[in-house]
Amino acid sequence: MTDFPVPAGRPAETFNEAEDALLSRWPETKLEPSLERIEAFTELLGRPQDAYPVIHLTGTNGKTSTSRMIDTLLHALNLRTGRFTSPHVEKMSERISVDGEPLTDEQFVQAFNDVAPYMPLVDASEDHPLSFFEAVVGMAYAAFADAPVDVAVVEVGMGGSWDATNVMDAAVAVVLPISVDHAKYLGDSAVEIAREKSGIIKPGSQVILAQQTADVAAVLIERAVEVGATVAREAMEFSVVSRVPAVGGQTVSIQGLRARYDELFLPLFGAHQAQNAAVALAAVEAFAGESPLADDVVREAFAEMSSPGRLEVIRRSPTIVLDAAHNPHGAEATAAALEDSFAFEPLIGVMGVMADKDYEGVLAAFEPHMSHLICTQNSTPRSMTAAELGRAAIEVFGEDRVTIEPDLRDAIDRAAALAEAGAAYGEAMGAGGVLVTGSVITVGEARALLRSRR
Repeated sequence: MTDFPVPAGRPAETFNEAEDALLSRWPETKLEPSLERIEAFTELLGRPQDAYPVIHLTGTNGKTSTSRMIDTLLHALNLRTGRFTSPHVEKMSERISVDGEPLTDEQFVQAFNDVAPYMPLVDASEDHPLSFFEAVVGMAYAAFADAPVDVAVVEVGMGGSWDATNVMDAAVAVVLPISVDHAKYLGDSAVEIAREKSGIIKPGSQVILAQQTADVAAVLIERAVEVGATVAREAMEFSVVSRVPAVGGQTVSIQGLRARYDELFLPLFGAHQAQNAAVALAAVEAFAGESPLADDVVREAFAEMSSPGRLEVIRRSPTIVLDAAHNPHGAEATAAALEDSFAFEPLIGVMGVMADKDYEGVLAAFEPHMSHLICTQNSTPRSMTAAELGRAAIEVFGEDRVTIEPDLRDAIDRAAALAEAGAAYGEAMGAGGVLVTGSVITVGEARALLRSRR
């Protein structure tokens, strides 16, 4: 047995008590790849995940945005939805939503108390106690059954085959673009990672594949053939036909699985979000059946789509954008979207990263687009210190383009001042902007700071 402390299964009276009890378990970053604990947990709960159909998502980037889009489309079809995503941006309860809204504090406490008595039973019977992530997955599955929901949209935490969410057979499996991330657990190549992520493809499921490299696509299609799943591929069975940047987002036309949907306003920025929207639309078409979705329903749902912390404009004068890009692939997509939709001059970056991420790749992706970078840190022990990040950034940006500011609040204020000063002396008067990026946690803490100032 592990010597990691095993929390008691006491009921919580407040949100903070429930949160503290969950956080006292193995953290999300401490993994022992196995489905044994979550299988035992959900068996004790009566296998709530079998009470509703599931749309299951994996991939390296875009999972949360696409999950939210799918949720919005399903809700527009008058279906009651559950959505599980991770990590959260500001508050833990964001991870579990019903009908598009996170659980209230009271509902979160109730969901915790419904499953808490069973946690010590699993802890005592397994070699390792339930982790934080496994506990929250069990809470989500039970809450969705209790609601009850018509369909659940579930984002994997990491990987696929042994991810704690993968204790059900999804009606629709969605695979977003795959690149290298979490190499310690998933493998050093995109092909290795694809093999792990392909584990969410189950017999008889419908598979929606975002555009992949040829070698990754081969792995995923091989898995689908092996289990008898049906595959629809971006750029083959569905695609973004056109997209035009617009005020507050973009206008897109999408060829879906059942019909073409033209000139939809999407209040999100970047070509990657248009592609996420096409994947989401195809997933909902696959789930809904053979008939095309009503054009007005799709149009209204697209106009309501949102994704906090993903190219989110949180303030104007100067414009401050939050984006949780934390790997090179995500950083490249964010940089392209900024060029496409904002054209800031200058663009000042504020970056705080986790020490176990490919921060050098992230720095390299942003370097051509940022006039200056302020290196900071978030409040978690996993955060790389501002000084360490600054040393790495100087190697990429040069010493004159890097400032080190450990306090996130001060880092944002300095960036805003630089953006305003730079714009005032440049040709594009007033067009300076700030991008806060590098980690979901950094973005979440920045979001809380900036929203409180409103």
